[in-house]
Amino acid sequence: MIRIQDLHKAFGHVAAVRGITLEVAPGDVLGFLGPNGAGKSTTMKMITGFLLPDRGAVSVFGHDVAKAPEAAKRLIGYLPEGAPAWGEMTVDAFLHFIADVRGYRGVERSERVARVLRELELDNVRDRVIETLSKGFKRRVGLAQAILHDPKVLVLDEPTDGLDPNQKQQVRNLIQRLSADRIIIISTHILEEVSAVCTRAVIIADGTVVADGTPASLEAQSRYHRAVSATLRGDGIDDALHALPGVREVESDGDRRTLLAADSDEGTRADLLPGLLALANERQWQVSDLVVERGRLDEVFRRLTRERAA
Repeated sequence: MIRIQDLHKAFGHVAAVRGITLEVAPGDVLGFLGPNGAGKSTTMKMITGFLLPDRGAVSVFGHDVAKAPEAAKRLIGYLPEGAPAWGEMTVDAFLHFIADVRGYRGVERSERVARVLRELELDNVRDRVIETLSKGFKRRVGLAQAILHDPKVLVLDEPTDGLDPNQKQQVRNLIQRLSADRIIIISTHILEEVSAVCTRAVIIADGTVVADGTPASLEAQSRYHRAVSATLRGDGIDDALHALPGVREVESDGDRRTLLAADSDEGTRADLLPGLLALANERQWQVSDLVVERGRLDEVFRRLTRERAA
């Protein structure tokens, strides 16, 4: 697994990372979240050995990244932010060069390049010069070089940045296929990405971990966990909803109402749906677009990062 112990990194007087400790096991798809400047990219660069920590240690399957960098890096595929590549090379030449660097020769080198071209649907641009490609294609070339050597660890910084919806889904499917026996760490600003592909989410702010859990467990911390939203039309709606047992608060947006559930004595949230449906039937309200919410990850993210900033 990956073990990160008490990681610190400062740039001059600015402390970017302040004591991060994590363990990530094979099969984990870890979403690494945080506002700009929180320390996400700095932490990922230290995991990959691109930067050395001021204090603390990172080990990858038992190899200390600082003391045995080559052994650790053989196990890592890395897609940095911006997907840097040699712009004057063609896609095919660049991937063959990366295969050379990784030590592959002859038939095996050709087969590995052909496989990643196929998986990332890059065959049609394999002879194009990289600097002429769109941002989305450059991102896919960066991902292709990261998986070319079948690494045990994939570290992906904004992997779907610049991709259209179809390409995003393709990359998500690829991540899910690769995740069975690998560690995948994804830094992203796109919270839907976390719900779509991640089995675990870590939120950092000001260089420290402020939350660590499954996406579902973080959503359960939201004030909207088990909230009921619906478009309602009829008479006396607001007064009746506020009096409904288990309702903590009612938010209105035109005909749209969102009922926030109160906590019970056991700490669980009230189930508002049966009561709302019974009330709507009794009052003969028109009900449409009814949704029971799991919770809103973006609301949890904003609250935790703001609390840390405060």
